[in-house]
Order: sequence, then C-alpha cells, then structure tokens
Amino acid sequence: MHQPPIPHVARTDPEIAELIEHEARREYEKIRLIPSENYVSAAVLEASGSVLTNKYSEGYPGRRYYEGQQFTDVIETLAIERAKALFGVGHANVQPYSGSPANLAVYLAFAEPGDTIMGMALPMGGHLTHGWPVSVTGKWFRAVQYDVRRDTGRVDLDEVRDLARRERPKLIFCGGTAIPRTIDFPAFAEIAGEIGAILVADIAHIAGLIAGGAHPSPVGYASVITTTTHKTLRGPRGAMILSAPEYASALDRAVFPGLQGGPHDHTTAAIAVALHEASQPAFRDYAHQVVANAQALAAALTARSYDLITGGTDNHLILVDLTRQGIGGKAAARALDRAGIELNYNTVPYDPRRPFDPSGIRLGTPAITTRGLREEHMPMIAAWIDEVITAATSDDAPLDHLAADIRDFLAPYPIPSWTPGPVSAQ
Repeated sequence: MHQPPIPHVARTDPEIAELIEHEARREYEKIRLIPSENYVSAAVLEASGSVLTNKYSEGYPGRRYYEGQQFTDVIETLAIERAKALFGVGHANVQPYSGSPANLAVYLAFAEPGDTIMGMALPMGGHLTHGWPVSVTGKWFRAVQYDVRRDTGRVDLDEVRDLARRERPKLIFCGGTAIPRTIDFPAFAEIAGEIGAILVADIAHIAGLIAGGAHPSPVGYASVITTTTHKTLRGPRGAMILSAPEYASALDRAVFPGLQGGPHDHTTAAIAVALHEASQPAFRDYAHQVVANAQALAAALTARSYDLITGGTDNHLILVDLTRQGIGGKAAARALDRAGIELNYNTVPYDPRRPFDPSGIRLGTPAITTRGLREEHMPMIAAWIDEVITAATSDDAPLDHLAADIRDFLAPYPIPSWTPGPVSAQ
C-alpha cells in the first residue's frame, strides 16, 4: 500500500492508482542503483502532495503579484533559511523547477548569447547544460569543453588551466553526471580567478554528501552553486541556486521573471522538509554510509575483474566499462533490470560505441543506503550483477529466479513510500 495512502486516487481514477501501486511495488522489489534516484521520506511525499499545489505565488516573499501569501511566504522563507544554514551560504533561491533551469538562470544572470563558456564534455561525465552542442547552452553560447585523461579517467587541471587561459570563458562549470571522484573546487577556483571567470559548481549529484560532510564543499570557492534537491539530498524533484549575497539580485531576476513564472509551492514546502531532515545527525550518518557502500561495491566489482573508470570512487557513483565482458551497456542494463537490479547504461570516456548503445553502466548507492543496506551487502550485489552479465553474454538468462532471490533479500529493508498490501479503495 502506498504511503501515504491514495484512497481518493483509487476511487476517482483506479487506472492511475493501480499504476502508482505497481511503480511503488517495483521500487520496493528492486535493487535500485541509478545514482540520481533515491527514496524520499513520507514527510516529503506528504508536503509534495499538499494543498499548496492550489496556490500561485509569482514573485518572492514579501514581493508577490498575487494576494493570499500569508503562509506561502513563510514556507519559502523557511526553505531559504534552511538552505543557507545547511550549506553555509549567504543567499539561496529555492524556486527553480529543476537542475537544468537552475543552470540556465546562471547563464541568463551573467552571460550574453555568443559569450564563451566552459564545462566538462558530456561523454567525459559532464552535463548537457554545461555547453554540450545539443543543448541550448551549446547553441546560444560559444562552448569549450574540457576532457579527462585517457590513462586515469580524471580531470587534468593543468589542461583545464591551459584551455581557460587560451579561450577566456566568462563562466566555468565544474561538476557533472558521471564523476566518481572528489571535485577539486580550490583548483577550479584558482583557474577561474586567474582569468576573471565566474566559477559555477554544479553539485546536483553530491549535494547530500556535501550537506552530510562526506564530500568537500564548494562554498568559498565557487561564486555560484547549483543543485537539484533530489538525488543524494533526498528531497523532491526541484532545484536551488546558492551564492554569496552580491550575486543574489542577478540570480533572482534570472529565475523570475527571466525564466519562469510562479514557483511550485508544494515543491518548496517539500524542499523545506528535506532540508530540515538533512540538518539532523542521522543524515550525516547516511551520507557517509552512501560513500562507504559505494566504495565497498566498487571493490567487489573490481575483484570480479570489472574495469571501473578512475579505478574506483570517492562518492556515491561508480562508472563501469564493460568492454572486457564483451557486452554493451544497454544490453547489460536491460538484463539487470529483468533480474531485479536497476541501473543505467552510460558512455565512458573516449567510448568507441554510440551514446544510445554505449560501453558502460553507471550505478550508485543512495537508494540502497536509504533502505538500510551496508558494506557487508555489497559483495552479494556485485555477485548478482556479475551473474546476470555473464548470463546475458552467453544467451543463457536465468533471470526469473534471481529476481525472486532479490525480492527475498530486500524484504527486511523497508522503503518509506510503500508497504505490501492491497490498493485502498475505501
């Protein structure tokens, strides 16, 4: 049964209610290793589904274009103050709808079309909005991209410095979507300072680790910090922009009215709840356990002869090159999904295969850590991954029994949003 229950959905639209229940059961029965996914608390779910979805709050607290803001102003102010306190920043904007619009707001605040911007190339682990050609950020700006070393899979900061000096970008982005190692914020800040660029740290993947003290913070190094509020932070699907106070006005104007109208007040409330949860001691334990689990899983996969990009991980994320196993990432991911293990296929640096059928898989430990799994469980997960991939390469796929074994394995580890039981249709 979904938690909190959904009897009104079941009564009004049983087809949708059934699909929600199926999705909840799927999340309960599978080992979820997509590093950008997690389980939010029941409190975050309740706030996300509250009557706040009825309200329009265009503007900012104390400066709205609609009446009736007595409570929404307080909610958004709470979210802002909690973000500032948790991350130690002077300014926070909690209105961006997601991470990509948050990054677009940074461009709007500090750059003009045609300006040079710089970010990590998408195939190397960067993000679309860091200037990749298919993104509007690569179409409207002159984007230059830095890579990783072929031999180590890591960023060569001397090459980044040389590129920055040569191209003189107005903005430099650090961070991305498939970076298994600690981001050297001080080194990026030094490079940006040399050429007078604004350093933007995109911490969407690692925000929860930073909040929990399991990854160094970019505060004091990056002028602007963007992040989603889900992933390791365990909040709703939203985003924030954090900065020093001197950048507040430009960033706020870029978000509203520059890019969007009224904020989603129900999401703002859920962000506030998640930030409160992230300020508790238990969250710090969770963040460090995420990293411990990832490193244990990486070691177990390495012991089974899997090639890990950079040789391991410092955070929640592992990137695996399956070339040695003789299978593409897409086929491997689909076989694993049938067996009850959810991850995503992913390009690896200098991948010779097509992006839609790449050489790698990307996996991470936030969701399984939320369920209570620890280091001692990681060798078993690695063994299952290896069994499935071996079976998939030999056209012998005993996946049904594995899915049942995995369901039994996960049964003692509950999730916040679902418990076994019938759909409620009272």
